[in-house]
Amino acid sequence: MSNKIRPLFNPDLLPPVAYQRPKKLTAHGDERIDPYYWLNDRENPEVLDYLEAENEYQAQMMAHLKDFERSLYDEIIARIKQTDMSVPYMYNGYYYITRYEAGQEYPIYTRKEGALDAPEQILLDVNELAKGHAFFAIGGQSISPDNRYLVYGEDTVSRRIYTLRIKDLVSGEWLEENIPNTGGHAAWASDNKTFFYSVKDDALRPYQIWKHRVGTQPSDDVLIYEEKDETFRTYVYKTKSRKFLVIGSSSTLTDEYRILDATTPDASFTLFQPRKRGLEYSIAHHDDIWYIRTNKNALNFRLMKTPLTETTSEAWQEVIPHREDVLLEDVEVFKNYLVLSERKAGLTQFRVINDTGESHTIPFAEEAYLAFTSVNPEFDSNTLRFSYQSMTTPNSTFDYHMETREKKLLKQQEVPGGFDANDYLSKRIMVTSAGGVQVPVSIVYHKSTRIDGTAPCLLYGYGSYGASMDPGFSITRLSLLNRGFVYAIAHIRGGEEMGRHWYEQGKLLQKKNTFIDFIEAGKALVKGGYAAPQKLYAMGGSAGGLLMGAVMNMEPTLWAGIVAAVPFVDIVTTMLDNSIPLTTGEFDEWGNPNEADYYHYMKSYSPYDNIEAKAYPPMLVTTGLHDSQVQYWEPAKWVARLRALKTDQHPLLLHTNMDAGHGGASGRFRQFKEVALAYAFLLDLAGKVSPDQYTSITSDKSE
Repeated sequence: MSNKIRPLFNPDLLPPVAYQRPKKLTAHGDERIDPYYWLNDRENPEVLDYLEAENEYQAQMMAHLKDFERSLYDEIIARIKQTDMSVPYMYNGYYYITRYEAGQEYPIYTRKEGALDAPEQILLDVNELAKGHAFFAIGGQSISPDNRYLVYGEDTVSRRIYTLRIKDLVSGEWLEENIPNTGGHAAWASDNKTFFYSVKDDALRPYQIWKHRVGTQPSDDVLIYEEKDETFRTYVYKTKSRKFLVIGSSSTLTDEYRILDATTPDASFTLFQPRKRGLEYSIAHHDDIWYIRTNKNALNFRLMKTPLTETTSEAWQEVIPHREDVLLEDVEVFKNYLVLSERKAGLTQFRVINDTGESHTIPFAEEAYLAFTSVNPEFDSNTLRFSYQSMTTPNSTFDYHMETREKKLLKQQEVPGGFDANDYLSKRIMVTSAGGVQVPVSIVYHKSTRIDGTAPCLLYGYGSYGASMDPGFSITRLSLLNRGFVYAIAHIRGGEEMGRHWYEQGKLLQKKNTFIDFIEAGKALVKGGYAAPQKLYAMGGSAGGLLMGAVMNMEPTLWAGIVAAVPFVDIVTTMLDNSIPLTTGEFDEWGNPNEADYYHYMKSYSPYDNIEAKAYPPMLVTTGLHDSQVQYWEPAKWVARLRALKTDQHPLLLHTNMDAGHGGASGRFRQFKEVALAYAFLLDLAGKVSPDQYTSITSDKSE
């Protein structure tokens, strides 16, 4: 192989060309021309041929990395303990355990009655269920109060449309009453015969709640509730106390609940607090009261309570007041304790309050970390189970005795292959962004990596939906760190790391703050010596893919390479189409483009609508044909338009997983194939793949 041209930049390999069939799109007197609108048809053979041609082009352009990519994949899965099991938890007289067997892609769900040395009962061997399916995923699992029946969801397409199946755990047989087109979860009444579930509409919105009785056919099921507002989704669950069934209806900014005594499944649900636009709340039952976490007159949320018989907001009484510097994220209710998940200065802390009102906080030592309450199904317990990890500490499961304050490590994720946390360094810096706002950036690197402006750096971001991108541990990331990469997470506005205002300042007509924060984080990494000026790379997925498209348009020369996974890049067209999943429910996140102000603002940053005739960085774009969240045609159109307009010779690659959806491939190991693909792309761009690691290619085109 000739070394004159780096294979990834081989100009002799010609990319596929998508035909231009201009479609005029008009709104508010503004005209947009979309030459690739025709790609919005997954049944069209021309579309499938084009996606396959793009896959072939990507494979050819990266053919020299085939062996390296395979070795990366092998390296990653070698860090996974092949035979492994979860920490058991007790629920309703049984210990529940998820375990994995060597070489198997899927989990085995089991339980043991009363004691850990009792005989194992296999509930579901997902490896057996998945046979014959290119994709397979299990939804929620729900067991009847008498422990006899298991209801769970199956998705074999990757559209997040689940068929509910019922297994008799006494006989081991599946009942012949499968329920299609559901959200994948069920909530049992106390009679051991009745459960409730959600059904999806054509836009994949859960919009109805139905009631099923074991032993009857789905055609006999009863419609209990229908959510007619297209901006809301509905769902059903059972309270931790096991006393109530709850139907929830939620949009981005508003919640509403209906409750029913679980012992009376044929009675009617009653309204808890009618919806009011902008009123968010969640409820948890405790003996003779309801606890309510709400934003009522409280941007960062507060905790309130109310008697069982007086549930409207006028009767709510304050328990924990609103605090300007603390976001109340969640509440875990026990019989004698409350555990508050609070976020302060970007980090989560747990505050334990006993039944006398005395409180204390569980301390964590590291500068940046991820902590969350784990599986705590038992109401009458004095033990809190939580998980803790950082960018250098593998996931660790603890039991915390809320009275004695004793913390016990039950299990830490084992990383085979000689991992030593002391080989890595992690820190958090603050970056000044627009308006003087201080944006946290979490950083990790191998201790042998010199922070002198010579290292390649990968910056990750998301910044939407109030989702906080906490600095957790990653076995895959080690493949970058061990090769001299610095890895950073920008905790940009649009997330909720610094409080509710952080989210509010990165949505709707302030969305561009998200992009500015990310760009400033990238510049600060270069200025601080964490990234070489010509080796700063960026990665994001879904709404983080929109972030990639926006920052690439705004500052194309800042980035040495971009990886955009399932990117949401054609925001205007999508948000104008109510038939597309998620659209109507996201008007409060992005704005409703049927209103002129939102339309023009969206258009001003939409990655697809702002492509120009200029040089762009090298790019790898991934998607899934069956994606239910971001339809495959958005990245496909984006790549086609970039190809037609960009003025550079940098690689632009599109890979479509023809068997998967938004979350990528199913299975314990297969999911890492796309990670290996992305890392091989980045490592080659950064010059971290030596020529002797290239696959030998004899084709004239690669000479």
